[in-house]
Amino acid sequence: MTGLRFVAAGMVFFFHAAYENLFADPSAQGVFMGIFSQGGWTGVGFFFILSGFVLTWSARPTDTTTRFWRRRFLKVYPNHLVTYVIALALLLATGVAVDLGDAILNLFLLQSWSPSLATEVSINPVAWSLSVEALFYLSFPFWIRLVRRIPASRLWAFAIGIMAVVWLVPFAAHLLPSEPKPFFAPISEWQFWFIYVLPPMRVLDFVLGMLLAQIVLKKKWINLGILPAMGLVVVGYVLPHVLPWEFQLVATTVVPLALLIAAVAAADVEGRWSPFRSRTMVWLGDISFALYLWHRITLYYGNQLLGGGSWSTPAAIGVLALLFGVTILLSWLLFKFVEQPVMKNWASPRRTRAEPQAQVTPAGTGV
Repeated sequence: MTGLRFVAAGMVFFFHAAYENLFADPSAQGVFMGIFSQGGWTGVGFFFILSGFVLTWSARPTDTTTRFWRRRFLKVYPNHLVTYVIALALLLATGVAVDLGDAILNLFLLQSWSPSLATEVSINPVAWSLSVEALFYLSFPFWIRLVRRIPASRLWAFAIGIMAVVWLVPFAAHLLPSEPKPFFAPISEWQFWFIYVLPPMRVLDFVLGMLLAQIVLKKKWINLGILPAMGLVVVGYVLPHVLPWEFQLVATTVVPLALLIAAVAAADVEGRWSPFRSRTMVWLGDISFALYLWHRITLYYGNQLLGGGSWSTPAAIGVLALLFGVTILLSWLLFKFVEQPVMKNWASPRRTRAEPQAQVTPAGTGV
């Protein structure tokens, strides 16, 4: 599944690239936006479900809550801190006013609890999802106890129940104020926050991933193949065009993404074919967390350094390729010189590091 993480991170990259308006030709820009307009919501939803799946898959009875929290903190926070400091420095260097309250909330990964869009996307805009993941990690020791108590015969019933609740969330959001509206959506900031950003709502994705992991572990998987599962993701990706806008944020892709993650995991376990298992894809998947944190910074400031305008279609494709390549390079550097050393040297207690035979939970997925 590691290689699949890169695909999801790439979708988020090109989703945000679409908002840079790199293509001077309106038709080319329209096509680019049309292809990737769903990419951001889909990529983030994938990571939320994957987190629940992988943490459940890798959990061991011998692990402790404090060790788990330690690994999660060291997996996520150092990368966040590096990109936070760089993003903040760039904002200050370019004369952008920074709200002190927003900066503090971002530093401590609390920004997603605010219904203000300006707060959620301040400093390094994409770090809002880490704020959501922080709740996942804090509550995982509680959820894993509950999920493990569910009889194997009832796992699918619980999973389907959560899928149904996700589809009900947009209806409940209409009870919230209908103003103000963000520039990119026909719903209000309150409704967007409730459906897409509010951490307790996204716990639904996380727990769904946990249930799917148990389904595969308990051999209750329906043997859906990778290609059919990918086909369902494509359907979910296109479906928002015939449904109200608020359903495209989470609801239309939550079921196919959950099925795809389980299908890829089952293929990995059984040694069946997977397009995401090559050495290159695994390496790209390894740096995908760093790529996610870097990409918005690289896109915006990279485009500004290149002139900040729109380009002919061939030039715009070249700019996209250049910015993507720079993002991959920066991601590798962050992975190699921050993420890997931190996890290797401090993710486990000293005694555990000195005893290689001890069984501990793998580091997992990050986001």
